This record gives sequence, structure tokens and C-alpha cells, in this order.
Amino acid sequence: MLKKYVFTFLFISWVLLITVLSLFSFSGMELDAGKLDIPYADKITHFIFYLMFSVLGCLFVREQTKGDWTLQKTTWYMVSFAIAYGILIEVLQYTLTEDRMAEMGDVLANTIGAIAGIGSIRWYFSKERQLKWKI
Repeated sequence: MLKKYVFTFLFISWVLLITVLSLFSFSGMELDAGKLDIPYADKITHFIFYLMFSVLGCLFVREQTKGDWTLQKTTWYMVSFAIAYGILIEVLQYTLTEDRMAEMGDVLANTIGAIAGIGSIRWYFSKERQLKWKI
């Protein structure tokens, strides 16, 4: 039974993880940053999180609709949802948290990550590949 809904579980878990990490306050916690200083690490993290968001989201929709939605419909829906969700999280950071900052750079990184995820899904289910979108 769980195997039948693996992408549903993964997508919902991923959305919850993003929500908690985005809205949870880390002030007062001893977080050792270490000696590795990666420029724009925050933006890279946003990019990767929303790339995975859109990939898992597309596979979730495919699983839920049994492939009845076209690949194009699913990807347009998911990229729109991912961008809207990223904006919502930034607005919530601005309004609900005291030590988290909403940044347009984060929205941009989220958007680029979501588009990259959609591109990878479209490539993966392209005509040149063996895997078909329809279940």
C-alpha cells in the first residue's frame, strides 16, 4: 500500500520540511558553521529545495492522476504552485517571524530551482527516454 503512494508521501514530507525550516527560528541555537565558507550558499539551498519540490510535485501529480494529466499540464501546474508557495513562505517569514528575513533573492532562487526541476522532469519523460508519462 505504501509503495503505491511513495511520491505522495515524499512530496508532502518535502513541503513540510521546507515549511518548518523556513519558519522555524534558529536564534539562540549553537549551530557550528564550520570553516567552509560557500558564497551564496543560502541561494543554492533555495534552488535545490525548490528543484526537488517541483520534481517530487510532478511525480506526486502523476501518481495521484494515474498519468491522466498530460506532462505539459502537470508541469505548468507544478511550476505555478512552486513559485506561489515560495512567495507565500517569504511573506510568512516577513509577517510571522522576528529573526527571519524575506528576500527577493530567495524568491528568485526558488523560481529558478522550480523551473530547473520542471526542465529535468520534461527531459526525463521526453520521447528519447524509455520512461513514459502515462501510467
